[in-house]
Amino acid sequence: MKVSELASLEGFGIISLPDGDREIQGVYIGDLLSWVMGRAKADDAWITIMSNINIVAVASLADVACIILAEGVQLDKAVAETAQAKGINVLSCQMPAFETAKTFFGNL
Repeated sequence: MKVSELASLEGFGIISLPDGDREIQGVYIGDLLSWVMGRAKADDAWITIMSNINIVAVASLADVACIILAEGVQLDKAVAETAQAKGINVLSCQMPAFETAKTFFGNL
């Protein structure tokens, strides 16, 4: 599934979508940034509730397809602009992380 296809599903919103054609191969759920850096795989959709500037760096290092901010977490405008500039896709979702992942897998 492409990031743009995921973004078009009900319940998902776009915060930053510089590379909507990027393919998602899996999902990683986690909030401890050092843990995510070492365990998320390239092309994963990373589901988190973290919203500080460091998520952009972690997403870049882990080479994830996108960040999904679960539970209605908001992203500061400056962080969203940095994500866009760095080519990091960021989506939002109102659902808890587990429900977000279930929605994603139900549409593969």
